[in-house]
Amino acid sequence: MSASTSAVGPSTTMSGSARPAQSTNWARQVSDRLRANPVSMIGLILAVGMFGIAVAAPVIAPYDPVSLAPKNRLLPPSSTNWFGTDDGGRDIFTRVVFGARYSLLAAAVVLSLAATFGTAVGLIAGFAGGKIDEALMRLTDMFLAFPALVLAMGISAALGASLTNSMIAIAVVWWPWYARLVRGQTLRVRQEQFVDAARASGASDAHMILRHILPNCWTPIIVQVTLDVGYAILTTASLSFIGLGAQPPTPEWGAMVATGKDYILDQWWMSTFPGLAIFLAVMAFNLVGDGLQEALSPILRRR
Repeated sequence: MSASTSAVGPSTTMSGSARPAQSTNWARQVSDRLRANPVSMIGLILAVGMFGIAVAAPVIAPYDPVSLAPKNRLLPPSSTNWFGTDDGGRDIFTRVVFGARYSLLAAAVVLSLAATFGTAVGLIAGFAGGKIDEALMRLTDMFLAFPALVLAMGISAALGASLTNSMIAIAVVWWPWYARLVRGQTLRVRQEQFVDAARASGASDAHMILRHILPNCWTPIIVQVTLDVGYAILTTASLSFIGLGAQPPTPEWGAMVATGKDYILDQWWMSTFPGLAIFLAVMAFNLVGDGLQEALSPILRRR
């Protein structure tokens, strides 16, 4: 934080015109640093491309993703079926394209739930302190004591095998990481002078949390969410692969890999192409997250 921000906070010293100018300058610095990193730009292009594919799936895909065509089953890649067909005669290219929708939607739902709940817990624990902080952190430690994937498997199995339940299970497993992250930020920010000034002016606890502390937590939250998108896609695919996530004939990448594993020696394309889609998605968002983290670190140190 800059000296002016640390002293009294942006809400008390900056005019309405100064704050947008500072935000624009900050965004420009981040954009320039990302563009200077070619690896991150490759990841960003891939990530944007996947979003575009997910949105335009009905236009891009040449066939219906779930309709059976027994006469065309297990055909190798060709000019008619670019990625071949599966054991039901369905075009794998079409299913991979539609699978981008399911994977990105699952990641969005998981991270929205985990980040929202975890942020709320972290803010309350860090701001309240004392017994409330102790109780919430011990609850967080209970979830962190279990291996994440194993706990997600247990919750998903208890709820019932479906894509919706697997998203809930992963969100339940992941919120403690955001709670820990936000609590640490809150403990730091609540010691700043602008929070003391707001308290002295009679501001309520809710006002101080929402107007002064939460805005100073957004940057690490955004970085963590970006880094977690790829892992959310991979974890969702993992649960589908073992039968606890999306169920056939849903064109979800993990479920497609699971279907193709029985044919891997002869019909290699059934698992290869959805597996490559998972690989590219995870790599793309990891590159973007790493680049964003590197771009923000020197800026944050100067603030």
